[in-house]
Amino acid sequence: MAFQVVKNNSTIPLQQIPVLEYDVFFQEVLNLLKNKNCHCVNYYAVPTAEGLKFICCIADDNENKIHVTSFIKNGDEAITLNSLTAHHKAMHIYEREIHEQYGVAFYGHPWLKPVRFPFDKKDNTLNIPDYPFYGIKSHELHEVGVGPIHAGIIEPGHFRFICNGEKVLHLEIHLGFQHRGLEELMLQDKTILQRTILAESIAGDTVVGHNSAFCNAMEALGGIEVLPNIHISRTIASELERIAMHTADLSALCTDVAFQLGSAVLQGLRTIIINTFLIWCGNRFARKLIRCGSEPYPLNAELIAKIKQNLDLFEKRYLEVVDKTMDMPSVLARFDRTGIVTHEQSRMIGAVGMAARTTGIIRDIRQSHPYASYAEIMHEPVILETGDVKARAKLRDLEVRQSLKYIRELLEKYDLGTTSKLQPDSIKLKPETFAIALTEGWRGEICHCAITTKDGALAHYKIKDPSLNNWMALALAVRDNDISDFPVCNKSFNLSYCGYDL
Repeated sequence: MAFQVVKNNSTIPLQQIPVLEYDVFFQEVLNLLKNKNCHCVNYYAVPTAEGLKFICCIADDNENKIHVTSFIKNGDEAITLNSLTAHHKAMHIYEREIHEQYGVAFYGHPWLKPVRFPFDKKDNTLNIPDYPFYGIKSHELHEVGVGPIHAGIIEPGHFRFICNGEKVLHLEIHLGFQHRGLEELMLQDKTILQRTILAESIAGDTVVGHNSAFCNAMEALGGIEVLPNIHISRTIASELERIAMHTADLSALCTDVAFQLGSAVLQGLRTIIINTFLIWCGNRFARKLIRCGSEPYPLNAELIAKIKQNLDLFEKRYLEVVDKTMDMPSVLARFDRTGIVTHEQSRMIGAVGMAARTTGIIRDIRQSHPYASYAEIMHEPVILETGDVKARAKLRDLEVRQSLKYIRELLEKYDLGTTSKLQPDSIKLKPETFAIALTEGWRGEICHCAITTKDGALAHYKIKDPSLNNWMALALAVRDNDISDFPVCNKSFNLSYCGYDL
């Protein structure tokens, strides 16, 4: 058996994960990835007593299955492996990360450049100022560098443009300026509550998405059966987070094309949604709202009425301003056919979430590997084809409208008479077990993987934010555009720096 097949939010005893010879692993993974319904959700290495263990998780989006396999190489020897990327480009980021962390050489990889310069990288002589930027020598071309310190409040990242006049020929995005060590901190913190607070900090604008993935993984490891009400409240929270961030991004897009009405009104409307979280749990970004196995802030009749009232207030003004925005010639002139990413490019880089769905790829964990209440609401992903700024704006709008509908449906299903008071730190994790949990954050696919020791302690924790897959999409989007179009292209993706710089 080459793979162990599991469902989302489930566990496998470690000894049941197949351990293959690399040549067999290599061929089996490539054979699976030839199926367009399959994509890699995580591929990473873990130091073990036997050597460096490589674990690969490939999701089949048509069959609602996740294929897990592995191989082991002696960690004391220099490791050189044939590169999967040479045959399937979407694996590039995973192999680059493994190379940076453990010094594994991948023969045939097009460019094993650093991913994020972590504090525990294999080669400590590598420093950020020595990053190997791609260059073109020509008297007709010039380079433009932006960042890592920016004029606004965004986080640090460096963008290196190669331009011919105003046209962008190439953009290279260099991150890695934040050294948070989040995955290591997950092991150092010993209580579920401490780790939950860390999960809420992975990406500050995706508290619900990442914390839901963490709690799903811990509940699977603890054998916890979650009550329907908890599933409903987490799904409502996820869709509220989606509405808030999509609305904020539509506001930012209006700002970048100087449409002040849309910018101001949409930013104010986002406040209505995040203030709904404030009323619900005391925090505008939904910190404290989700806890493992429990529901610390159960809904009641008064709160449900207030959520409905806020949604009604939001929707009336939202529909009016967005319809006006998406019909404004000056806005459409900047959005339409700007920053195009093609269907083929999205498949090549392994794009997920919005970046994939705006290029005709049906990739949405809520449908393909449903969790919480998504199976019950029969989620249908919004799919667009043109892959430009206009599509990324329109997809946000359509998903906001969809989320409003979902939340209203779920509020009607919530059982006011049922709640759970389970203390998260009473959860005992299964020993020598692997867990995987996928959620669909508002940016896209989130993957959390955990491994426990024989005593049930966390031995390894792996986090993947959708930005790890999608920063390359932004680099491709700006090619052949004017450099002045970069801000609107950038905002149309709104990728996470901290979600990448773990």
